Amino acid sequence: MDEVQIQNLIYDLALILTLGAAATIIFKLLKQPVVLGYIVAGFIASPHFSFVPSVGNGENIEFWAQIGIIVLLFSLGLEFSFKKLINAGGSAISTALIIVLGMMGTGFVVGKSMGFTTVNSIFLGAMLSMSSTTIILKALTDLNLRQRRFVPGVFAVLIVEDLFAVVMMVILSSIAINNTVSGGEMVKSILQLGFFLIIWFVVGVFLIPTLFRRLRLVISDEMMLIIAMGLCFLMAIFSVESGFSLALGAFVMGSILAGTPDAERIERVVKPVKDLFGAVFFISVGMMVDPQVIVQYAGMITLLSVVVIVGMIIFGTTGMLAAGQPLRIAMESGFSLTQIGEFSFIIATLGTTLGVLDESIYPIIVTVSVITTFTTPFFIKSALPCYKFVEKRLPKRWNTLLEGYSKTASADVKPSLRNMWVKIVKRHATRLVLYSAVIVASIFLLRSYLIPLVINMLEKVMSHNLAVLISIVGSLLLLSPFFYAIITPSFTRKEKKLFASEGSLVVMPRVVMMLVGGMLMLAFINSLLYGFYSSITSEFVSLIYFAALLLLLAPMARKQLDNVEKRFISNVNERENRRTGKDNNLVSDMHLAYMTVGNDCPFVGQRLKNTDLRRKYGVNVVAILRNSVRYSIPTGNMRIFPGDLIGVIGTDEQIQTLLPLLEANSTPPANTSGEVKFTHFALSEKSPLIGKRLGDTSLREDYKSMIVAVEHGEDNFLSPTPDMVFEVGDILWIVGDTTLMKRLR
Repeated sequence: MDEVQIQNLIYDLALILTLGAAATIIFKLLKQPVVLGYIVAGFIASPHFSFVPSVGNGENIEFWAQIGIIVLLFSLGLEFSFKKLINAGGSAISTALIIVLGMMGTGFVVGKSMGFTTVNSIFLGAMLSMSSTTIILKALTDLNLRQRRFVPGVFAVLIVEDLFAVVMMVILSSIAINNTVSGGEMVKSILQLGFFLIIWFVVGVFLIPTLFRRLRLVISDEMMLIIAMGLCFLMAIFSVESGFSLALGAFVMGSILAGTPDAERIERVVKPVKDLFGAVFFISVGMMVDPQVIVQYAGMITLLSVVVIVGMIIFGTTGMLAAGQPLRIAMESGFSLTQIGEFSFIIATLGTTLGVLDESIYPIIVTVSVITTFTTPFFIKSALPCYKFVEKRLPKRWNTLLEGYSKTASADVKPSLRNMWVKIVKRHATRLVLYSAVIVASIFLLRSYLIPLVINMLEKVMSHNLAVLISIVGSLLLLSPFFYAIITPSFTRKEKKLFASEGSLVVMPRVVMMLVGGMLMLAFINSLLYGFYSSITSEFVSLIYFAALLLLLAPMARKQLDNVEKRFISNVNERENRRTGKDNNLVSDMHLAYMTVGNDCPFVGQRLKNTDLRRKYGVNVVAILRNSVRYSIPTGNMRIFPGDLIGVIGTDEQIQTLLPLLEANSTPPANTSGEVKFTHFALSEKSPLIGKRLGDTSLREDYKSMIVAVEHGEDNFLSPTPDMVFEVGDILWIVGDTTLMKRLR
């Protein structure tokens, strides 16, 4: 790259970032999402706006935008985690599925009616089916509705939609590359995706948490940023080599890191990088907006905006009702999803990059997103009036039916023997899929690299046939724990106790599951031996190995399998285990747990010696981590503040009793105008608080702040009460909006 190209690159970056900064400041003052500011900045920097200098080389910006997509998907993965997906439950999955399929079908029909090609109509449906997590979060925060009953369900649906969007990108890539909608190709792409997701997840969960655990004490924030971004780009490249997109690899790595105790730290150090490259991406989206196209397709933009709003309300409400939610929560949820955002842009960028998306669709989708973003708060506020309107006019029989269905769908089903077997079969099917993927990947590595390498080494000291035999035997022993897993169903103690009295009723299902696993194992062994021995010999070896595995190798295989599964489960739950101290036994029932101090913790502002944690709760504080600084064995004079990570030693019962107190309300108050910060200051004579009771101040509503402790005189810390009267010189320990807190001084 010559000097002129470098100067052009710097010029383009300087232009778009300067315009982006100015636009976001304006939109922040207008209390609008900054994403819209980036889009406006991109439009101003594009050749379509002639009043200011334009970007000289669009390819430079596109390059940075691609990095932006990678970092954005990596950050979404950090917030996603497969554990969150599991916790979201089947109701969130079914709701998201109804929304996505319903909106994709509607978008496809609308696209075909507008004269789009089949591929373009599919892409259009995909773009219309993805609600924006960023915009919804911003709207609910601005409207002070984050604590409403319907919000957790909406967030769970958005988590599932993120995963659906990633899967959709893989399928759309396959459709775009083949330029046809082939059922066989789609099934192949989905199977390949499932296989690689399992392998990446298993390997990542085994290696990465272990790496962080061993290096935690020596990894600084700078090193953490380098390691996290290195893993992100490494997985992105590996994803491309496997036939998928860069974005998919970044998302998968983010979701793997989300399960580690360092996830919050990684999010914090990566955030500036995400903000920078994410801004470049959204600015590049704005550069695609063409006013002539908007004017030309004004009718289409209006139609698609109506389709997004009405479709999301209908399918979102229907999905929530089908999941067993009451009509009110279902309607509030549906009205919250009435917009499209970042994933729609990413899918549009994917279609444009692959050369299958009509050039006019991109600015149309961006305009629809802008319109629906502005209308989102209005529809969220109108959900409750609409519900009251519908409830009054809904036939009483329908209302009773919906209420009855909601209670039935959410009721606990009493476990029985049949339900227990269904649960066991599902668990065994999951094990079959998981371990089969591991076995397939292992066989590929063994046949491609390890077995030829071992044979070449052994042939120097023995015959070729003997070298092959030793290599095959070693490979089979290496795979024994995984083969044992697919042929032996697992039972919990409760299930074994229930089945003990059932006799012959237990034998048949177990035999069927073992036969299915056995046939799979024989197929895998034959694929391993293919090319080394004849078919008859392979079948004979498979049967001998099957018998040996059950009769002779079972104890060894079971022990190795238990170790593998214990480590895997420990790594998956490491974040929760670190918080509760589980699997971190010191002696007997004593555990070391790490808890994050919340804003409403009753000990905030107090010295450790005044908290009586040892006397009241039986625990000992052994460490405090504050702003990346670790204080080992803190003294009794050290105070507790929100955000502190406290290490305590205690029994399970003691830790579970203390957890809700220490972590009380760990979410800071809603903020719309400034930075949220924990600080302290003395009240002056001009402070509006002087002479007032705390209960009469409306600190949360007027100042977006919350007092956690008040210092009257030296070392006289008091917990705030509604009757407390403020005096000149009082020192407030407070968390909230730094801009508004200046007025309190």
